[in-house]
Amino acid sequence: MIDFAQNILAGVLILIGSAFTLVAAIGILRLPDVYSRAHAASKAGVVGSGLMLIALAVFTDDLATAMRALAGVAFFILTAPVSTHLLAKASYAAGFRLWPGSVRDEMANGLSENEQSD
Repeated sequence: MIDFAQNILAGVLILIGSAFTLVAAIGILRLPDVYSRAHAASKAGVVGSGLMLIALAVFTDDLATAMRALAGVAFFILTAPVSTHLLAKASYAAGFRLWPGSVRDEMANGLSENEQSD
């Protein structure tokens, strides 16, 4: 009985994680600028990948594999926001401007001359 519940839980987590990953992929294709795309890839991609790794941890009978999967989730959660922020800041400094339909550009006067030339 516990194996059946374990399989069902892992299957549900994989389906939900796949749905989030699909939403991230659609967001990358459909959103108008690099910043929106980075947001979609970062948020939905981390949730999707994290849920699928948690499904692996639930499904496996090996404690070492489960711990590596959970360490991968922690790694995603810790590194994705930082890397997305740095990628967006570098994109802005390189000259990728916001989509014209954006409400406001809070970084317009925020970059110093050194950051703009790098």
